[in-house]
Amino acid sequence: MPDRYAVIGNPVAHSKSPLIHAEFARRTGQSIEYERLLAPLDGFSETVARFRAEGGRGANVTLPFKQEAFALSDRLSARARRAAAVNTLRFDADGIFGDNTDGAGLVADLERNLGFALEGRRVLLVGAGGAAHGVIPALLDAGVGELIVANRTLPRAEELARAFAPRVAASGFAALAGRRFDLVINATSATLANAAPDLPSGLYAPGSLAYEMMYGQGETPFLASARRDGAGRTVDGLGMLVEQAAESFLLWRGVRPDTAPVIRMLRGA
Repeated sequence: MPDRYAVIGNPVAHSKSPLIHAEFARRTGQSIEYERLLAPLDGFSETVARFRAEGGRGANVTLPFKQEAFALSDRLSARARRAAAVNTLRFDADGIFGDNTDGAGLVADLERNLGFALEGRRVLLVGAGGAAHGVIPALLDAGVGELIVANRTLPRAEELARAFAPRVAASGFAALAGRRFDLVINATSATLANAAPDLPSGLYAPGSLAYEMMYGQGETPFLASARRDGAGRTVDGLGMLVEQAAESFLLWRGVRPDTAPVIRMLRGA
């Protein structure tokens, strides 16, 4: 019987993870089944327990359960501890192992797929929730020169920045006026409301990149605003999705699939 895996979230019907992992399995000769599991907002741990009892071997975790997955894990990877969030669970005889592959996925997409070297870059990370927290360690490890976390409510940005002090600074949106960045990442949920963060104009340096963590939405309000404001390139998070999935697949199966053909397939679709 194929080993069973799943993505757990709420909502989850839109997730491309089953398609991605099916393609990974086909290309690497692995025998797996991968499904979507819609967990009630107050029933994440019960959903995980039921899936394990039914023979599940591991799961990806998406919004809004990454912090709950962190708390549920019996053991944690170093990057999950630094991110204080878990997006990948592996079930074994020792319990639940929690990992966070989001940051590795983002850096791989930026540097390998997009050819955007991060060392020394001025980076603005918009948003102070779990998505932002999950990628900061990997951005720091990649050697960014400056990392500013900006949020509509400044205290949340300050709280997140303190967790990585002194290498991360906090800012409100208005205080960004006059600053310029090489990379601006939208880690807010504004796109789900068909809106963009209320950022000041003039943020984009020559040759800059605007990166939307959401995917499959076409040109989002954030990307449209960035293009009008002078961003050199705009891109969504589809590559990050595939790269973080490849990291999860490696954790589960011991082999890292080639991501480039899967990204091309999804872009074509």
